[in-house]
Amino acid sequence: MSAYVILIKHHTLNPDELDTYASLAKLARAGHNPKPIAYYGEIEVLEGQPEESVAVLEFPDMAAARNWYESPAYQKAKPHRNAGADYSVLLVNGVVSAAASPAEEVRKP
Repeated sequence: MSAYVILIKHHTLNPDELDTYASLAKLARAGHNPKPIAYYGEIEVLEGQPEESVAVLEFPDMAAARNWYESPAYQKAKPHRNAGADYSVLLVNGVVSAAASPAEEVRKP
């Protein structure tokens, strides 16, 4: 079942650190092959607080997403992300099929 890493940038602190992060994070994707579903495009806030940007990366499963996040290459990039901006990073499990509603998935054992 697919899994998604969602990176939400709340506020930029240091653009130079974010540039370093972007370079290192790109290298960290090698061998993990995340599929960008949404990648820092235009945002329209329908509810809640505005965010600067959002990226959604798809992985084959939770273990693959965690392997990328915990990889030495990404861990090397992460301090630059933290110094460059306030972020939230979420790992979300996908659903079994696109036809199943989230409520149906929650009820499954």
